[in-house]
Amino acid sequence: MDALIYTVMSGAERALRAQQVHANNLANVNTDGFRADLELATSQAVTSGYGYDARHMSRLHANAVSTREGQLRATGRELDVAIVGQGYFAVEWQGGEAYTRAGNLTLDEQGRLTVNGRPVLGDGGPIVLPEHTRVEIGPDGIIHIQAPGQQELIPVDQLKRVRPAADEVVKNEAGLIVTRTGEPLPADPDVQVRSAHLEGSNVSAIEELVATMNLTREFEVQMKLYSAADAMAEAGNRLLRA
Repeated sequence: MDALIYTVMSGAERALRAQQVHANNLANVNTDGFRADLELATSQAVTSGYGYDARHMSRLHANAVSTREGQLRATGRELDVAIVGQGYFAVEWQGGEAYTRAGNLTLDEQGRLTVNGRPVLGDGGPIVLPEHTRVEIGPDGIIHIQAPGQQELIPVDQLKRVRPAADEVVKNEAGLIVTRTGEPLPADPDVQVRSAHLEGSNVSAIEELVATMNLTREFEVQMKLYSAADAMAEAGNRLLRA
């Protein structure tokens, strides 16, 4: 009976936490460059006391990231850029660097190129654009500008692009991609970009809704099992009193 209660309690907790993962994915279905979290659960032995060796709890990991590509859409804006295929842009984060698929670049007061308020990294650190009248970003990430009064485009920097393995990175509390070791990734010159385009979220609303419905049913089953375990325990108590 005790083992059944552990199973029910663990399963119900896992279902509730998994729903949080899918709810967050649904909330970002329209967020450009968003990468869906994957719901992963493992078994964890209970070690809190004598006689619990046969008891196991489920442990939910919400730090796996879906690598499925989102849909590209043309914007016509010269500072919009999207990764083609696998890869990420590098941004400054807490003295180091993190990675993102978001490509809605903007310029701050100092001329720094930023995305969602975070400096975008290039060959030598944060990218700062001099005064210009036009910007063009090539497929290789090289940024060209047209200076005032000039006709030619001049290369000034290059977007840092990286391509980590799927199991090499996790998502942090800010929704950015970081390496599991905390070390920066080397630039990958083979990662291509497409200017004047943005990549949408890779979340499938239908898949997330179906997963949420399945988890709701699973939670209901766990609650029925809990009631059954309670009834069985009460029946056992009645037998002992008799």
